Amino acid sequence: MRIEYDIKLGFKDVMIRPKRSTIKSRSQVTLEREFKFLHSPLLWKGVPIMAANMDTVGTFNMAKALSQKKIFTAIHKHYPLNDWKAFLSNFQEEDYHYIAVSTGIGKQDSEKLSAIIQNNPSLQFICIDVANGYSEYFAEFVKRTRDQYPDKVIIAGNVVTGEMVEELLLSGADIVKVGIGPGSVCTTRVKTGVGYPQLSAIIECSDAAHGLGGQIISDGGCSHPGDIAKAFGAGADFVMLGGMLAGHDESGGEIVQRNGQSFRKFYGMSSATAMNKHTGGIAEYRASEGKTVEIPYKGDVESTIQDILGGLRSTCTYVGAARLKELTKRTTFIRVNEQENRTYSE
Repeated sequence: MRIEYDIKLGFKDVMIRPKRSTIKSRSQVTLEREFKFLHSPLLWKGVPIMAANMDTVGTFNMAKALSQKKIFTAIHKHYPLNDWKAFLSNFQEEDYHYIAVSTGIGKQDSEKLSAIIQNNPSLQFICIDVANGYSEYFAEFVKRTRDQYPDKVIIAGNVVTGEMVEELLLSGADIVKVGIGPGSVCTTRVKTGVGYPQLSAIIECSDAAHGLGGQIISDGGCSHPGDIAKAFGAGADFVMLGGMLAGHDESGGEIVQRNGQSFRKFYGMSSATAMNKHTGGIAEYRASEGKTVEIPYKGDVESTIQDILGGLRSTCTYVGAARLKELTKRTTFIRVNEQENRTYSE
């Protein structure tokens, strides 16, 4: 046993220090980025925000809406093959760059992934997703997937430390997903005692990834547009959102009516709700590590996206970053004890 005494920080522990800026208007800020990848020859350009591969967020309808804004959706892994076929038959060729096929690491997962890609070879992104990316078997699965799909962009995660980011990149991943426990409907930290504050995880993991020519996704912990800005400022290449994109028309999730108000169910993919829905219940050797909540209905996702992108542009003007790419270099974090005046909290 050992203890690390260095302080690890989350989004609520810091704010971004403003700096002189020559930017006259938020409209002058460019949020699109262009990425080359460590293994895949693909060149990607878009707004590096991602809808999480949860069945109450990463839906086909969400992908249709977000691709119009050049924003990415990691499609959840529970759609059957026929649904994939129907969806892609009405999807524009140029929009394939803004979706990923998600998969687990079981034999059936691998077979289903193969069938989806064989039917749709234009799909470019694969998201290999497990809650615990530290197992040797996971890294081996990434290697086999890279061998099978040498030209695809492979996303793999989740991890929170630099050495495992390096391991996954060297195993064949192009992008590593970072985050254990920060999500709004994740209970891993209280069920297991395991986790890592998200801001510090981003800083450590981005440093490791960029040293090898890879990228990271900050996955979880963002509840406001300012958190997304902090994630990018800390070095994240992409930021993945769950709860912020839940509750919309495009999100999926059961609709519930209470006292004349509409809600949508939102739950973690390791929750009892998700396991009862997709695997027939909670296996006797594990526990639920997710919550099920009801989110007030938010309508079309367009308004939320406008709020997010507007907040990001505003952040960039406060620190003098004309492009999102410059935000990390222009970011200085200051430690704080409070974030906002809560006198008239909602």
